[in-house]
Amino acid sequence: MSNLDSVAASYLESLNRHQMLFETMETYHPEVMQLLEACHSALQAGGKVIWFGNGGSAADAQHLAAEFVVRYKLERGPLASIALTTDTSILTAHSNDYHFDTVFERQVQALCKPEDLVIGLTTSGTSPNINLALAAANEIGAFTVALTGRDGGKVKDIAKLPIIIKNDETARIQEAHMFIGHWLCEAIDMVVAEQQ
Repeated sequence: MSNLDSVAASYLESLNRHQMLFETMETYHPEVMQLLEACHSALQAGGKVIWFGNGGSAADAQHLAAEFVVRYKLERGPLASIALTTDTSILTAHSNDYHFDTVFERQVQALCKPEDLVIGLTTSGTSPNINLALAAANEIGAFTVALTGRDGGKVKDIAKLPIIIKNDETARIQEAHMFIGHWLCEAIDMVVAEQQ
């Protein structure tokens, strides 16, 4: 391979960008503690955690919902959580009959209750389907969270708790979102274990 040196360098450059971002993650501690409190309150009230996103964020949403329902580290009962990205019949029927912009909004209107926690993942903060769904959840009275990036986009003015990863690289923002998501799983496990 003639470009092997540049490929090897790209690995180290990517790692460096990751490390630089993660050096800033401590600044999000107050927001993630709010997220934990909202999550715990929702579950204690008999609510559920609803996740959704597009593309890689869709995969992250269903990954984190699975951690809640199955388990993370500690043995405990299932926690109520759902990803709105996994039902292909709903996704395709709604997008075909109506519009993709409202594909999550419709599901929120059908499934969300005031005691729920609703988390939209959008690296840009400008995804119409995320923003409309969070606005619908606000109307229902649920607690809304945006895991986002860059300058927060429009979603920062919609979600009750916007957590804005101040970075312009999609992959790095998603890595930060998954770090926060995995930490939330670990923290909620600890809280639930204390109560069992």
